[in-house]
Amino acid sequence: MSDRQGWDGLRRERMDEPGADQAYDAARRAFELGAAVRQMREERGWTQTRLAQSAGMTQSALARFEAGGTIPTLALLERIAQALDTHLVVKFDQHHSAA
Repeated sequence: MSDRQGWDGLRRERMDEPGADQAYDAARRAFELGAAVRQMREERGWTQTRLAQSAGMTQSALARFEAGGTIPTLALLERIAQALDTHLVVKFDQHHSAA
């Protein structure tokens, strides 16, 4: 019999590793930020190239960001917000446990 496991088994194993929850949350936030920027860009009918140039970045860097492949800095988020003529809002919110 093979020692290979399916995706679900591998995911459970990886999520049990120290720091996995934090890494998963960071990846989720990066994906959500990228999706929000993509939506705003598409609502304006802009290409990635147009937004990237306005924000002082390359099209490939913007594509990675929109796909959730990078965790952006505040400075980058500020440049993107300015290029989209929007305001960047960063806040802390109380963490409510499910207990």
